[in-house]
Amino acid sequence: MSLFNSINVSATGLTAERLRMDLISENIANANTTRTESGTPYRRKVAVFQTQETSAFQQLLDAAKGVRSTGQGVEVAGITEDMSDFKREYDPTNPDADEDGYVSLPNVEVVNEMINLISASRAYEANITAVNTTKSMAMKALEIGK
Repeated sequence: MSLFNSINVSATGLTAERLRMDLISENIANANTTRTESGTPYRRKVAVFQTQETSAFQQLLDAAKGVRSTGQGVEVAGITEDMSDFKREYDPTNPDADEDGYVSLPNVEVVNEMINLISASRAYEANITAVNTTKSMAMKALEIGK
């Protein structure tokens, strides 16, 4: 794997983690949204990641060169909605309350979202460290050539 490939892999990780942090922020912002355009409470959104696969041609080329094919990074396979049950709270004064006086609240747990946000920010920092380390190695290699 060349230096540029390792930077590209880290760049895909940075992009994926940034999207994950954006979704977490959206979840926290809508933690009390009881009615969306569809008429239901807000549903928590989650990013689904998968490995970026090399193309079949690249795999054949690597095999012909005797090089072990490695992954190309991470990509977002999709954004899914958490289908867990909504929380219910008794509040007959709320305009979104049902006939029994219960309001359906989003399935967002702010504490869990904060934990996920810390995890995503640590992963983002790890990718930045990998890019900076690769850049430092390239600079040292250029200094050797002087």
